[in-house]
Amino acid sequence: MSKQAKTLTAVELRRVLDYVATRKHAARNRAVLLLMYYAGLRVGEAASLRVRDVVDNEGLVRSEFQLRADQTKGRHARTVFVSEKLRKELTAYIAMTKFNSKNDKLFYSQKAASDGFTANTLTQHFHYMYKRAGVFGASSHSTRRTFITNLAAQGISVRVLASLAGHRSIATTQAYIDVNDDQKRKAVELV
Repeated sequence: MSKQAKTLTAVELRRVLDYVATRKHAARNRAVLLLMYYAGLRVGEAASLRVRDVVDNEGLVRSEFQLRADQTKGRHARTVFVSEKLRKELTAYIAMTKFNSKNDKLFYSQKAASDGFTANTLTQHFHYMYKRAGVFGASSHSTRRTFITNLAAQGISVRVLASLAGHRSIATTQAYIDVNDDQKRKAVELV
């Protein structure tokens, strides 16, 4: 079995957000990081998003949006549910970003704003962002794994987690769930 991406602690997430705040393109980097953290998206899914995918006709961030089959790893469309925290983050980002049209990529890149990131360039972007923030062992998959682990720790059923993650098998979802000593300590206190 290959080594899994590191799950992020609250301190590590804060460290990355603090680092991002000091850099160029801070709003974009914060928005893409928190989109993946709060919604559990894969890096390729985040890179594929266009403004029209997340914004309605009135210009408001949707409470849920569809990922088309061509945007997902398994080629199965699914609904992404947007929490209030995530909606506020995306609303702030969209308000301060100049888009030419709703067909623009949601997350522009420095080289081609309308084309935005590819899955590969966004993966590399995350690698360097974590490294420069001093969070070692993290990757673009860390936010997704953290999303699933955090919800599992709050008692969300594996079936719900699998649906949110777009997994066809709960065994795949279970492999994402990280267990730590603090969770085990809390668990034994329940007996």
